[in-house]
Amino acid sequence: MRERDDPEVVGRRVQQLRTERGLTQRQLAEPAYTPAYISTLEAGRVRASDEALRHIAGRLGVAFEELAVGRPARLATDLRLRLTGAQRALADGRAEEAAAQYADLLAEAGTHGLGAEQATALLGLGECALETGGLEQAHAYFERAEEQLAGESLPARVPAVRGRAVAHYLAGELRYAVYLLESALDELNRGGLHDPDALLLLYASVIGPYMDMGAHARAAQAAEFALALAPQAGDPALIARMHRSVARTLLAEGRVAEADASLAKAAELYRRLQLRTELANCHWMRGYVCAQDGELERAEAELWQAHTMLSETRAALYRSQAAVELADVLHRRGKSDQAAELLGGVLGEFSSERGAVHAAAAHRLLGIIAEDARDTEAAEEHYVRALSLLERAGAAGDLADLCRLLGDLLRRTGRVEAALDAYRTGLGHRTAPGTTTLGPAPAQPPL
Repeated sequence: MRERDDPEVVGRRVQQLRTERGLTQRQLAEPAYTPAYISTLEAGRVRASDEALRHIAGRLGVAFEELAVGRPARLATDLRLRLTGAQRALADGRAEEAAAQYADLLAEAGTHGLGAEQATALLGLGECALETGGLEQAHAYFERAEEQLAGESLPARVPAVRGRAVAHYLAGELRYAVYLLESALDELNRGGLHDPDALLLLYASVIGPYMDMGAHARAAQAAEFALALAPQAGDPALIARMHRSVARTLLAEGRVAEADASLAKAAELYRRLQLRTELANCHWMRGYVCAQDGELERAEAELWQAHTMLSETRAALYRSQAAVELADVLHRRGKSDQAAELLGGVLGEFSSERGAVHAAAAHRLLGIIAEDARDTEAAEEHYVRALSLLERAGAAGDLADLCRLLGDLLRRTGRVEAALDAYRTGLGHRTAPGTTTLGPAPAQPPL
């Protein structure tokens, strides 16, 4: 509980509540205290002891906390219940509605000095901003959440660290995203802080940046650790639903502290789960796997499903990224016009600061389509744009292949020296993927 209010504030509060209930100072004081003591307290000339305030609170029929800090009884529990509702809205893909709820809850928690609830609301606002593609907003919210949690242990701060890293990753700042995630992993593992949820969240989040940077060995190792940790997390959807239901029954029985603890568990699970977007991401990943396996018809169906679901949840940036994967499959199925139209519709969603890696993939594919149509000038323009985006992001995994495409185009159009430069650039990235940007790997978890 926060520090008690000043005696003047407490005194005015006691007087107001006593007057509202039609009690005299004598009725409030007896049998343990005198009317004069109550008069002095209400005037703010004495700092009441906890014992005195508990007596007065009992006579007034309010909680001790309401007298001491002006916080209505069960406020924290009510806020937790509403935070869980906002997390449920986000899980259902209603990010804008959830953001409005989180903003209201943040203001209310701030008014009453509820630090943990403020941090939860800030994390929720960050997730909403990620969902709708507001990366700068997301970064600011996660940074504020981390500041709010500054006095907490590292496992408690991991969701905020991970949120900041994801915002940087989606903005195309791969190296910094990896730095944030690896630093947290190293500190957790070296410090013996074996928190399965925190570690699982970090390892799962670092795989994407690793892959884009060409650090495939590290990505594989992170995946291995994530798989080993996953069984300790159980079924998050079921656990969250159970905790929320139990919290309602505990609250009805007046067991507020237990209800709070149950809601805190449910809130954390709902925040991480984001059910509808996660389901869309499953279709997206299935489509990608099918495409790699040559099952293009099935891949197209899965990716259209992901694209549709992400459009419904207004997850603009994720939808645009899925569209690039879908366009690649459409092109491979001979539907190049449809692929180019789809890419043209989403390129405006990207920039060098927002989805740079997928923007580069879109330009790469448009370059290939232009080459197929014998428009070498347009193809070269797309390849050069893609190269610029990948170099800025440090995405070594894709740079080598792009340099090969650009080199082949330059060689076919008679510019041999320029082609050689492109090939040399690509070879430089192919030699040791990721090693030019990554330091030593983080310490391993004690699995």
